[in-house]
Amino acid sequence: MKRLFSILAIMCFMALGTANATTYATSANAVAATIQEDAAQDDAAEEETLGFHQELKKRFIEGGPVFMGIVLLCLILGLAIAIERIIFLNLSTTNTKKLTQEVEDALQSGGVDAAKEVCRNTKGPVASIFYQGLDRTDEGIEAAEKAVVAYGGVQMGQLEKNVSWISLFIALAPMLGFMGTVIGMIKAFDKIQAAGDMQPSLVAGGIKVALLTTVFGLIVAIILQIFYNYIIAKIDSIVNDMEDASITLMDLLIRNKK
Repeated sequence: MKRLFSILAIMCFMALGTANATTYATSANAVAATIQEDAAQDDAAEEETLGFHQELKKRFIEGGPVFMGIVLLCLILGLAIAIERIIFLNLSTTNTKKLTQEVEDALQSGGVDAAKEVCRNTKGPVASIFYQGLDRTDEGIEAAEKAVVAYGGVQMGQLEKNVSWISLFIALAPMLGFMGTVIGMIKAFDKIQAAGDMQPSLVAGGIKVALLTTVFGLIVAIILQIFYNYIIAKIDSIVNDMEDASITLMDLLIRNKK
């Protein structure tokens, strides 16, 4: 009888120990799942709070240093030339109506020398053209007109200086991006051939890297295209002012001769 009670007591202790172990295991699993869920939420929050610059840097590194570096160089050189041209064109902009009125007043009050002094004290291509035309008035109206036309071509060349490099970078950046994409796709197909099986996970990373070069090349081209169009519009505006001012100068010289 004592042996029977002993066996029953041992069985009860074993049952209680199994129940407690099961409870502890369930609690541990729940805690682990909670920790994993919190970690996943933290990672998601970190990805959401990732700034634009960090995301851009991450994508740039993923695209590879070779082609991405060349595309970045195109952007830097293109922006440097564009900024230099914008500053130069803004400094070359002149109030043509005010200058024409001052030259006309100087011609009436002090003659050609006074008008030339006004042009010397004024910056910009219009004033330079006026000065060249006034400097040839002693040789006749036709000589002054030829001087104005010739020097106008010189000034136009200075306005358009280095602009062709911007158009080169606009065309070069996306082409480099496409080349990087093609090379990346070739590497992806090489992996497929080596593996002997079409697995999406095998080539997805390579295709993503290849497409990043195209994206960055297009972004560079779009940025430079905006600057290029602004520069061309500014040059056209200055050239139109130069042409109108040249015609007005010829009329002033003819009236002054009479």
